[in-house]
Amino acid sequence: MGRPHGLDGSFHVTRPDPRLLALPVLLVDGAPARVDRRAGTDARPILRLEGHAGREAAEALRGAQLAVRAADAPPLEDGEFWAHELEGCLVVDGERVVGEVRRMLVLPSCEAVSVARPDAEPDLLIPLVRDAVRSVDLAARRIDVDMGFVGE
Repeated sequence: MGRPHGLDGSFHVTRPDPRLLALPVLLVDGAPARVDRRAGTDARPILRLEGHAGREAAEALRGAQLAVRAADAPPLEDGEFWAHELEGCLVVDGERVVGEVRRMLVLPSCEAVSVARPDAEPDLLIPLVRDAVRSVDLAARRIDVDMGFVGE
């Protein structure tokens, strides 16, 4: 699955994907926690974890790192990628090196990658849309983009 964020083979949940929160066990600060109940919406989920019932127990978890084991993540459709799979990929326009993916961002209209460029600041944002991305080769850790579409 590429390079997970955590050394323990986990990746962090910052903007929860409903597919990840549907897993029966999550990691809270690295410790497994079984999900007793789910409520709320996909955008604002509410989870009750086994052994953490009540407002005080929930408050004690404030700021805790929520993660899932990469091996537990559900399979994705063709053309879909987990953010951690794209991080560190070399970004090219044909044979021209553009930079390296620093992170993936969720924007109001689409998802984009933030690309650290060796010769320029700030990072370049490339939307993850068909017109901008020619191909993604996770095995080769390489993303081919059309810089003309991006405006450079």
